[in-house]
Amino acid sequence: MVVSLDNVSQVTEPDNPRTAGPKSDGDTDWEGVRLHVVSGKGGTGKTSVAAALALALAHDGRRTLLVEVEGRQGIAQLFETAELPYEERKIAVAPGGGEVYALAIDPEEALLDYLDMFYHLGRAGKGLKKLGAIDFATTIAPGLRDVLLTGKACESVRRRAKGDRGQWAYDAVVMDAPPTGRISRFLNVNTEVAGLARFGPIHSQAEAVMRVLRSPETAVHLVTLLEEMPVQETVDGVAELRGTGLPVGGVVVNMARPPLRADDETDTGRRLGPELLDAGLRAAGVRPTKALVAALLDEADEHASRIALETEERRTVRGLGLPVYELPLLPDGVDLGGLYRLADALREQGVA
Repeated sequence: MVVSLDNVSQVTEPDNPRTAGPKSDGDTDWEGVRLHVVSGKGGTGKTSVAAALALALAHDGRRTLLVEVEGRQGIAQLFETAELPYEERKIAVAPGGGEVYALAIDPEEALLDYLDMFYHLGRAGKGLKKLGAIDFATTIAPGLRDVLLTGKACESVRRRAKGDRGQWAYDAVVMDAPPTGRISRFLNVNTEVAGLARFGPIHSQAEAVMRVLRSPETAVHLVTLLEEMPVQETVDGVAELRGTGLPVGGVVVNMARPPLRADDETDTGRRLGPELLDAGLRAAGVRPTKALVAALLDEADEHASRIALETEERRTVRGLGLPVYELPLLPDGVDLGGLYRLADALREQGVA
């Protein structure tokens, strides 16, 4: 597969879908966005969210590509399939007949693509790989590695379907990107490369990639939990993305626990006292011992503290002025069925 964007980078970009006027009833929050970059602090479930988003975007006969750039094979595990090779492979069918493809980008193979395309090395490039030169290059130059990863993903966004110049190969591409702490540098690496290489194919390639990443067709979504550290990292990440001119998308609050009471978000529950609890236990036919009452009061206090914390963190997230989506905590973890549930939840909230 060819990584170059030179032959597609001059395509006229569409108007920004979020500023081009009112939407029709069939539009979604991200109508017109074709590259969805998903980032988040480690442990927030960003890979699961990226996978669910790819499924949601593939509804009604659409084709999406789910791209992995960190080499963890997390996508293969989620979809309960074999380890992904360096090629696009169909891994799921969405409701309505849509298809989800996946690609695990390998920096070494991507570099071989570059060498063959720009310098026509062909078999000589593969010989360099056998000698370990390719691995050496991508290890000592982490910036080069990020250039290869972003370049391959952007090529997938701009590629036309075979035999049809008027249709994209994929309706949307979803990138399971690095964590929030380094997402801006990861996406901006081509700006640095374009500045270092003032002319030539590398310069042209880097500029073409940045045209895609900074266009209205791209949105960088951040995944968080209703906890202090993930929310703070999300706030910092949004500020950094905005500061570097990258298009910020929405915030996905993952693993949100359902409230035990309808007023949980505004009522901390601290009104529960021993007398009220004693009466409630007796009404339920339970003998209220001192130890039982004390233990239940401790649990109620812990629950109230959690609700107060989540309420405050939810307020902080909403204060960012971005679309916010909430995905439920799945008690049994995220399996294949769980991914479809999360995809449905995203669609119901207007993501896709």
